[in-house]
Amino acid sequence: MAQAKKGDTVKVHYTGTLDDGTMFDTSAEREPLKFTVGGGEVIAGFDTAVIEMSIGDKKVTVIPAGEAYGEHSKDLVTDVDRERFPADMELEIGQQLQVGLQDGNQAVVMIVDLSDTSVTLDANHPLAGQQLTFEIELVEIL
Repeated sequence: MAQAKKGDTVKVHYTGTLDDGTMFDTSAEREPLKFTVGGGEVIAGFDTAVIEMSIGDKKVTVIPAGEAYGEHSKDLVTDVDRERFPADMELEIGQQLQVGLQDGNQAVVMIVDLSDTSVTLDANHPLAGQQLTFEIELVEIL
């Protein structure tokens, strides 16, 4: 039976959970995820886990933060004066905002702390620093 290899386009069903068992994403009730193995379309550890799987194979793989969304970087957390936000803007911890960067690009940041004078923004991916567990089923090799 054929096994998935780098360069193959595959379809997989998956469920991703955190160490405490919280599910953060799943393809259940949706179409399988389609991607090219080794194409940089999914996190590195997920990509590697699919290699050598055959159609119908199921596996559970634990992906360390470095092969997922990276380690949490303190350099991506910054305090901004609250007065830089519109006075009528409702701000709350956990809220995501899109901000303009100096190079003209946009970034998504999350409010992680608030005070009367400052807003702490975190530009790390929400899953940065987390070890992730995936249940993966290879559905198809295209």
